Amino acid sequence: MPSPSGSSTLSKPTPRFASIGSPFFGIMLAIMAVVLILSNIGASKGVVLGPIITDGGFFLFPLAYILGDVMSEVYGFKVARKAIITSFALSAFASLCYWVIIILPGFDDDYGVAKQAAIEGALGPVPQIVLASLLAFLAGQTINSWILVKMKERTGERTLWARLMGSSVVGEFVDTLIFCSIAASVIGISDVGSFVNYVLVGFLYKTGVEFIFVPVTVLVVGWIKKREPSYGAVAA
Repeated sequence: MPSPSGSSTLSKPTPRFASIGSPFFGIMLAIMAVVLILSNIGASKGVVLGPIITDGGFFLFPLAYILGDVMSEVYGFKVARKAIITSFALSAFASLCYWVIIILPGFDDDYGVAKQAAIEGALGPVPQIVLASLLAFLAGQTINSWILVKMKERTGERTLWARLMGSSVVGEFVDTLIFCSIAASVIGISDVGSFVNYVLVGFLYKTGVEFIFVPVTVLVVGWIKKREPSYGAVAA
């Protein structure tokens, strides 16, 4: 219908989402929580691959962001935020369990003492890693989810690949900078050059992995949308 000025009024696309009613969200939430807990343990180990400095959780963490993208696209920002908070509550609980395990009295023979030292070395730094991961992922993933949903409000169901890539760049940069700033000392990074290497490699690697998996993410999103009974019934 023409507007008073004579120009056509373009209707804004209405973003569609699903409610939490099928098993898909629960499965993705469980996987995200497990990935975060494992990556927090792995991140306590510094890893050197030639000129590349990273940590032991590098191959796991991008999966959490991919799952966050899927949940944001299918269920919307509020549901994705709940998933982020729930995952990190479970990570904090796991960290508390590690602390209890460490302080419990163990056997005082040589094997028991060696085992205690190994456990302290492996799980002792995890609380600081969890703090770094909590602040970084909470900020980065929230920004990532918010940007993706805001872009969806403008484009509707079109250009999913652009939403996935655009939101990932910003979210991963914020995440990587915060995480590396807190976790660097735990894994043994103390000089500026190594820290810059750690940040850049982490950002480029995680963003690159997300970009490579965009076609797979698009397929997974489409698969879930078709099988999620309530998709399209929930507006932003």
